[in-house]
Amino acid sequence: MQWLIALVIPAFSIPMQAVAPPAPGAVPAAPLPSQGAPVPESKTGATPQTMRSLSLAEALEIARRNQPTLHQAHGATEAAAGRSDQARSGLLPQVNLNASVQRIHGTSRVGSATTTTGVGATPVTTTGSTDTTYNFISLGGSASQLIWDFGQTWGRYRSADRLTESFRASELTADQAVALNVRRAYFTASGQRALARVSQDALTNLEKHLAQIQGFVTVGTRPEIDLAQARTDVANGRVALIDATNAYDVARAQLNQAMGDFTNVTYDVADEELPAIDGEDATGETLLPTAIKARPELVAQQRSLESSEILARSYRGGFGPSLSAVAGATETGTSVDDLKPGWNVGATLAWPIFQGGLTKGLIREAEANIDQARASLDTTKLQIRLDIEQALLNVKAAKARGAAATDGLDNAKERLRLAEGRYASGVGSVIELGDAQVAFTNAGAQVAQAQFNLSNARAQLLAALGRR
Repeated sequence: MQWLIALVIPAFSIPMQAVAPPAPGAVPAAPLPSQGAPVPESKTGATPQTMRSLSLAEALEIARRNQPTLHQAHGATEAAAGRSDQARSGLLPQVNLNASVQRIHGTSRVGSATTTTGVGATPVTTTGSTDTTYNFISLGGSASQLIWDFGQTWGRYRSADRLTESFRASELTADQAVALNVRRAYFTASGQRALARVSQDALTNLEKHLAQIQGFVTVGTRPEIDLAQARTDVANGRVALIDATNAYDVARAQLNQAMGDFTNVTYDVADEELPAIDGEDATGETLLPTAIKARPELVAQQRSLESSEILARSYRGGFGPSLSAVAGATETGTSVDDLKPGWNVGATLAWPIFQGGLTKGLIREAEANIDQARASLDTTKLQIRLDIEQALLNVKAAKARGAAATDGLDNAKERLRLAEGRYASGVGSVIELGDAQVAFTNAGAQVAQAQFNLSNARAQLLAALGRR
């Protein structure tokens, strides 16, 4: 992580009572980050005293309310539910009402006459006609109900319903991914905050040490080069603090992004760690069955596979006929008060004999989708196994690093104490003292890093096990 880069701070810290000439009023060294040292002022303008503390639970709740990816996943689920409703509509009665009024103009026959022109002549028949304009009114309704189509419509509905369940499971997958991102960002910010405390502590000690070195040089017990070194160390300490504070601000901005929060950064992350997770000391083989049952992406892919299988069966029904019942009623006439009733009932049998290979192509596509879904399901199971193994190994390694870092901090603290004593008695040099302070500062940073690594590894294990 970026916050782990600037670990070496060219500075040193001396408890004032160990270095200063015997005099009352010596100032003790600043506390370590684990002892509650204050966080330096943020570049956002809000001081630590005015900032509220943001807990991990609050961050997760904000993300579940605001994260756009969760709204997007929910929208996809609702769209799938709408498609399921569309597919189901073919199983229900279809009822239509209609009404029409037409103004019709045409020519109609009005009568005929037969005439002869003489004896023995052929009779000639003439027909009369007239132009007519009239109204034609039609009111009616029709209804139809699918009786059987070899499972085509029913299969499409069941397939769409399985896809809806798949999208619901994908929505849970998105929720878990957001939770993992928030936890990672939160603990990154927490680690940056700890490093900012380390930098603040180092600078505080450097400034106190500078004041006492000034006293040593003034009375002539130390050379002026020690004072120059102390001033340089203070300047470097200020640069390190600026970098650490900026990194903390950047980490909180990234946390805001993970939460989907568009507001300004006006909070401090709390000093939180993920507690031990049930099963973190178990083996991957032990946890794998539980994870396979809990991981929502497996549920999503299983439902998608079932959808493809059902759809393939429904396509095979396209080789058979479909039977529907129909009924209708109408009233027609040339005026509203002179409408004549009519009705009809019947059945419709439709059998597509040849469609150019359409049904065969649909079945082929569905079967190929089934093969892809099965392969994807197996791939996900392999990935789950890997996720669990990696998370367990990371937890184990983080615990070991934490113990080693704590031991290193204790040793670095003792080394600094000895170096302070040697410097105060005039035996040690300022370089020796500075090296001891650098080691002590780095050890504090490594402890903070170990805490971050352990919390991050546990967050990954939670995600691997399908837990929120």
